[in-house]
Amino acid sequence: MLTVTGMTKAFGGRPVLRGLDVTVAKGEVVALVGPNGAGKSTALRCIVGADTPDEGEVLLDDAALDTRRPTTRSALCAVLGDFGVMPELTVTEHLDLLARAHSVASPGQVVDEALAGARIEHVADQLPSTLSSGQAQRFALATAMVRPWELLLADEPEQRLDDAGRQWLGDWLAGHAATGRSVLMACHDPDVVAGSGARVVTLAGED
Repeated sequence: MLTVTGMTKAFGGRPVLRGLDVTVAKGEVVALVGPNGAGKSTALRCIVGADTPDEGEVLLDDAALDTRRPTTRSALCAVLGDFGVMPELTVTEHLDLLARAHSVASPGQVVDEALAGARIEHVADQLPSTLSSGQAQRFALATAMVRPWELLLADEPEQRLDDAGRQWLGDWLAGHAATGRSVLMACHDPDVVAGSGARVVTLAGED
């Protein structure tokens, strides 16, 4: 599904990634783990094209990953912590707009299922600015429930979730892998890593 070879990235002359190699097979969850500053978030941003690596190759289904291609945008979903919202739209309206943008069938039903799946039905009519940090994180994850994808990139999806939320997240990720979808995430929580059945790739680094 995904192959990253020889990825390097430096900021201001300071190396962050040094020759990262990682693969994600179909139906697999892979967790990038390591201390702050090890390059986990940078790796995800370089893969999705938010940052440009200095060196390296990124292949999606054996072809160069290019987010300008409609097929790539359909296959790839990213939840990287910088999810932009429109302040005048409610949680439900955001999810409905995203579902319709991806031409999903029965968008209303899909949104209802996402709200229930993320356990945020009780804030469906609220504006994003009124959500608690945990609710906002579940909302961000719900955006991955209303659109098609084959590969999910997630940067610390466990952040701001309570114990029950982290258990739910691990089960949710494992469930997607069981259907043949693939996940690459940066994760600090060993329980989420274990619950999702992730294969661990350790990145070394310092703060």
